[in-house]
Amino acid sequence: MDAGVELLLITGEDAPEDAGFPCVRVDKLDYDKPEDREALRDKVLREKAAGELAAGILAAMENHWGEAADIVHVHNPLIQKNALLIPALNILRSRGLRLLLQNHDLAEDFRPDVYAGYTEYPENCHYAVINSRDHSYLRHSGLKPEGLHLIPNEVAVLSASPGIKRTRYLYPVRAIRRKNIGEALLLSLYIPRDRSVAITLPPAEKDGRVYRRWMDFASDLELPMEFALGKDFSLEELLGSAVCALSTSIKEGFGFSFLEPWTAGRGLMGRRIDYVCKDFENAGVNFDSLYSEIKIPSEYVSLVMLRNKMESAIRRVYRAFGLEVPAYIMGLMTDDLGSRDTLDFGRLDEEFQESIIRTLCNNRTAFRDVAALNPFLGGLADWREDEALIESNRKIILEYYGRERISKILMDTYRAVMDHSVVHKISKPVLLDLYLNPLRFSLVDMDG
Repeated sequence: MDAGVELLLITGEDAPEDAGFPCVRVDKLDYDKPEDREALRDKVLREKAAGELAAGILAAMENHWGEAADIVHVHNPLIQKNALLIPALNILRSRGLRLLLQNHDLAEDFRPDVYAGYTEYPENCHYAVINSRDHSYLRHSGLKPEGLHLIPNEVAVLSASPGIKRTRYLYPVRAIRRKNIGEALLLSLYIPRDRSVAITLPPAEKDGRVYRRWMDFASDLELPMEFALGKDFSLEELLGSAVCALSTSIKEGFGFSFLEPWTAGRGLMGRRIDYVCKDFENAGVNFDSLYSEIKIPSEYVSLVMLRNKMESAIRRVYRAFGLEVPAYIMGLMTDDLGSRDTLDFGRLDEEFQESIIRTLCNNRTAFRDVAALNPFLGGLADWREDEALIESNRKIILEYYGRERISKILMDTYRAVMDHSVVHKISKPVLLDLYLNPLRFSLVDMDG
């Protein structure tokens, strides 16, 4: 492999035949099935199975090299998709293996369904993250700087097919709930009549009910929406037909959707995610067409109903984490909602979002009022791409997030793991407290 690194991929499922490097399947590394989770509630069974998983990982390395790897680089280990992984990693660490645990997501970020509540996170090993916010939070939760690394993702170059009429505001996304699909429908109200907002892929069945609801709603109101175009067209073709790329997501880990369109010669408009965009802006990328919120007059929403929904959702989240909601959290949320003349559309659930979109369709005064509160909505019809900005952003992205620089960061991290032992641990209560911020809580980020 490049830079003198010998790589072995250990996975819980069959690797693609064209992976380009050796791969080994260890069955116990696969995602849990519901019946597995139930059986593993028993501590004795869990410890026995974790020992078997650790032995399987070690055997895969020894069969390949005759010894354990110099570094075991594990992706997303703290998101509990496999209840055995964290205890297995603790076993490997206790046997002297050097671990680099790279986290693309953290369960503390309003994801109690994948929270490993019964065990501490591995101690005295190196950690890595993909954005500066997560780096800051893990640093404040107890990790030392010499054992915590920021490794951005590599951004692949996309292309757009030439010669296609450009009529779509393209949202290249799998339409899960946190992608805030209702907001894409709202934007479709303000585009020219001969254009559409297009979403590329449907979600997995978990979010299928909400997705089908949006499809039916768009059809009922005859909104200029297109769904699941990725089933019939390549991404290259869809980018070729795009006026620009669009994103209305309310949460991302790294944020490929903010970078990839520029590599294909397409600008980007939509919702800004501060903690994601700040990293990219520090690299020099310019996002002058993004908005931070869509302001909706408070009188369009029942504040009592909204407060009840948000309080109920917050209680469910805390309960799922095994916690009681501190009184000050409810106070912060109540004060925040009660002090605003406007509400951010992206914090509302599908029921509220549908009601607002209906109002905008049926009431021209409301339509104009919302446009006045959000001047960028009026600019959708007059979108003109800035070729100089596209080229500038493209060059910065290819330089800063291209393979050469990201490979260097990764190699520097590997050297640090080899050269420096660390003694530290994550305080899980502190980490939870940092992420569970009610003022950035959104109902479309929750199951329900």
